[in-house]
Amino acid sequence: MAEAPILVMGAGAWGTALAAVCARAGREVCLYDTDAATIEALRATHHHPRFAPEVELPAGITPVASLAGLPVPAFALMVVPYQVMRGALEALRPMLPALQAVACASKGFELDTGMMAHEIVAAVLGTELPFAQVSGPNFAVEILRGSPAAITVGASDAALGQRIVAAMHGPAFRPYYTDDVLGVEVGGALKNVIAIAAGIADGLGLGANTRAALITRGLAEIARFGMARGGRRETFMGLSGMGDLVLTCTDDQSRNRRFGKALAASGSVSAAQAEVGALVEGVATARAIAALARQSGVEMPIVTEVTRVLNGETSPTDAVRRLLARDPTAETGA
Repeated sequence: MAEAPILVMGAGAWGTALAAVCARAGREVCLYDTDAATIEALRATHHHPRFAPEVELPAGITPVASLAGLPVPAFALMVVPYQVMRGALEALRPMLPALQAVACASKGFELDTGMMAHEIVAAVLGTELPFAQVSGPNFAVEILRGSPAAITVGASDAALGQRIVAAMHGPAFRPYYTDDVLGVEVGGALKNVIAIAAGIADGLGLGANTRAALITRGLAEIARFGMARGGRRETFMGLSGMGDLVLTCTDDQSRNRRFGKALAASGSVSAAQAEVGALVEGVATARAIAALARQSGVEMPIVTEVTRVLNGETSPTDAVRRLLARDPTAETGA
């Protein structure tokens, strides 16, 4: 009996890359998007019109512009902008109760509520639906081109975790399972904020030492916040924590890093966003996390200063100066 297809929600760069990963692993994939022009281009050419257009996508991918009439998937994989996640999940409601599970590859916190993906899924589709978060140090275009890579699959339901691992494991893609869903979610979301800080530092020409210090202390903030939410320290030392953080803080394929560099040059959030020309998830995440950190009493000085810059309360230069002026403390402390 043939396995049920996988439904990937979102035909942007990352959604298309993960659809290709699953298809290369031998699975049938329905790749859904509300952008009819992108879906039509995918159908007509089997190349993405914007991302790695030279790459022919695997034959197992079926682009679809409607969910009506689709077979119930083995699981739905959400790869949509984080702040529209709730609406995209609503589109899956007609598949209940047959829908077996939901996984998420988008990274962030919902700005209005501070919710993580597992909380949004529970609120929209019910608490009984198994959930997994996938996250790791990956740029979509490199995945599309077949470069070797790895990812973490966080699922509290071990059977679901192993199903997703099997669905993604291919000759150039290695997934690792963990039951620390919260840790995987937090690491993937917060690294975008630290990447903005690293971009600001590089935009100001502060050098490699400063970047290394920001990455290291940024990881400490991520772990401190994540452990307060119930995540485990070792998760933040892995692919979805340190790995993803190093990637996004050091390579200009990262939109969040490029945004930080542009922000340092212009001092204007709108000008920096216009220069990047794409969604910068770290902006909304910073604002959501800053509020949550205050509420929970977790000290996050880098996130706080990034948020103050984004809100126009300070300049990039003054934010760096304020971080350096903080009282000395033990490395394992705040």
